[in-house]
Amino acid sequence: MFTLCSVSTFQQPRAAIRRAREHKIVDATRALFDERGRQDARIDRIARRVGINKALIYRHFVSKEELFALTTTRYLAEINALLDAVDEQDTSASERLRRGFEAFADYCIEHPAFLDCALSLVRQPARDLQAQVSDVVWLRLGGTMGAWIGWLADVLHDLDVAEPDLRANELYLQAIGVLHLARSGVGLRQVAPGLAEPFVITAEEVRAACVQLALAAAGTD
Repeated sequence: MFTLCSVSTFQQPRAAIRRAREHKIVDATRALFDERGRQDARIDRIARRVGINKALIYRHFVSKEELFALTTTRYLAEINALLDAVDEQDTSASERLRRGFEAFADYCIEHPAFLDCALSLVRQPARDLQAQVSDVVWLRLGGTMGAWIGWLADVLHDLDVAEPDLRANELYLQAIGVLHLARSGVGLRQVAPGLAEPFVITAEEVRAACVQLALAAAGTD
């Protein structure tokens, strides 16, 4: 009994230390995402931010993709909280869709690194991504992303949109693509055969286009 108690007492602080370090690593990754973008959040920079050797990061996460996927769940959880706030309002399905996409567009414009994260998740087959992350992180990622797409599918179902689950996935990715225009702030127009010129696109225009995309898909524009 004494031995078991001693082991338990010893393991508990070790587990707490491990969880605290993992939390700091994800915090540092998220901060670098927001400051520099996902593509510049290198493992050595994350390690320096936490104050550890980068080799220690791979003791906590099976791969860089797992760390980045877990960090992406932070963004998705914040988006889902915004959608929960929309649901607290007593509105019609079409107004729920409008307000939800307004909140989503505002969030993505404020957090452009999330757009990189969202695209990174679909740039490879799901089975390849799953092979690079633990079961726990895979379930967390699926849960947070599924909550957002499920919210959208639920609204589309209430609006009698055919195949709402498929349409929700399509609309989510279309919105991500449109919202990237807010990051560049520039579009192209053809002025002559083989000749194009840039023009300015404002964040307000991108936001409006994103909301219009959703309303048109639901037949409520």
